[in-house]
Amino acid sequence: MGVKTMLPSYELGFYALIVTCAVVYSGSGIFEASRDSVNRKAFRDGIKPGWHYFGRKMDVADFEWVMWFTSFRNVIIFALSGHVLFGKLCSMTVPQHRAVMYMLYGILAVLGSMGLVYLMIILSHCLVLYSVALAKQKWLCYVAGLCCLASFKVEPFSSWQSGFVTGAFDLQDVLFYGGSSFTIMRCMSFALESAEKKEGIYSIFDLLKYNFYLPFFFFGPVMTFDQFHAQVSTRELRRKDDEMRNIRVHALFHVGAIIAVDIFFHFFYILTLPSDLKFVNRLSDWSLAGLAYSNLVYDWVKAAVMFGVTNTIAKLDHLDPPKPPKCITMLYVFAETHFDRGINDWLCKYVYDHIGEDHDNIMKELVATVATFAVTTLWLGPCEIVYIWSLFNCFGLNFELWVQKFFQLEPFAKLEAKMPAAMSRRIRAAFGAANFWAIVLYNILALNSLEFALLVTKRLLLTGFPVSTLSIWFITYCGVQLIKEHERNLAIEEEKCDKAKVE
Repeated sequence: MGVKTMLPSYELGFYALIVTCAVVYSGSGIFEASRDSVNRKAFRDGIKPGWHYFGRKMDVADFEWVMWFTSFRNVIIFALSGHVLFGKLCSMTVPQHRAVMYMLYGILAVLGSMGLVYLMIILSHCLVLYSVALAKQKWLCYVAGLCCLASFKVEPFSSWQSGFVTGAFDLQDVLFYGGSSFTIMRCMSFALESAEKKEGIYSIFDLLKYNFYLPFFFFGPVMTFDQFHAQVSTRELRRKDDEMRNIRVHALFHVGAIIAVDIFFHFFYILTLPSDLKFVNRLSDWSLAGLAYSNLVYDWVKAAVMFGVTNTIAKLDHLDPPKPPKCITMLYVFAETHFDRGINDWLCKYVYDHIGEDHDNIMKELVATVATFAVTTLWLGPCEIVYIWSLFNCFGLNFELWVQKFFQLEPFAKLEAKMPAAMSRRIRAAFGAANFWAIVLYNILALNSLEFALLVTKRLLLTGFPVSTLSIWFITYCGVQLIKEHERNLAIEEEKCDKAKVE
């Protein structure tokens, strides 16, 4: 049935009340567990002194988050502030050459932070993939690109290359592998777009301008070459109405998110708790479900902040970067599940949509998803937990299509056509609720550990059956209905905007 199907307002109000009460109840359980476990020996490495005046310690189990706001904070501020000032100067004086200026600043920043040898390694990979692009053969671009990516992700090649970088500092490994991996993805995009170009080929300087754009270099997101080249080549730099106001609002939003996470980590130890399975096993089913869900929400917030900062800088440079990832709370479909919109766009364009086409054929969809998750596995770094994560998410994506095809068969299609639209929406939401928890359980594999994922699955599906299982399913169903209502309102607004444009 259509996305614009309405439900009575009192029914939606009931759903909102149920979800609110469940979140508060589950959150209170996690808060009590955090308070009771603060002095446990197993948590000493994950919880450090925080706000002494409130008597609260802070969860510091996430290396990335701590890195950004301690050892890397001044580097981020210095490098990106310099880029903003440099970019503004170039936009005012030589807008037609701003891409070259961004490239020079990016090369100097990489040289200053990582050294000459690392810069030479990056340039050598760029040169290899540029040479491959000259042949204008897509299959060759894929093979060469994936081999280059494997050289940074598979031993002993990764250690061999990193061994050339002399010196040592806290962020060396993070910057080395981050910059290297994103470089290969950008070079592959360049090579594939060059192969598509009917006449001639893009120059090596187009590749260097694309790769060494500093806001995207170390941490992404990946912006496909065709989009970057078109946007950075524009000579007339004009702001849309209220664009600067929107940029300021987004910047303030990300500052607020950083503060909110800092406050959250002083009262809820959602990252450290899963490390002690004996303690976690004593939590109620509600608290355990909330803990698993909270880990996914936090990882989304982290991705939104990281990409939000770089995207804000890109918008100041008159670019339209990939959108931030869709909030995990709003997801009940595997096809929309991603924490990095740039990598997702890259995979969809060059692998998933290229093979799967309209995603209506079961066999083509299977081949497309297997190929997509094979590339994703290489991108994340092949290891046991990544293999398991890829297998489950690949299955989930295909299972959605299988279920959809099954219910499109004549008996079910006729039955749905006869029932009221609201009832069809309720039935679909029930399936969406089950899908929501499949997404949660499959992704905490990568975010936490296999043991924690197995514990949550066992408690929610086996030990907690039927009371906990059905009650959490019903609460999730209420949440999915609220998500569907949000999507319905967005669809109506988009239709109004389209009509206004036509008129």
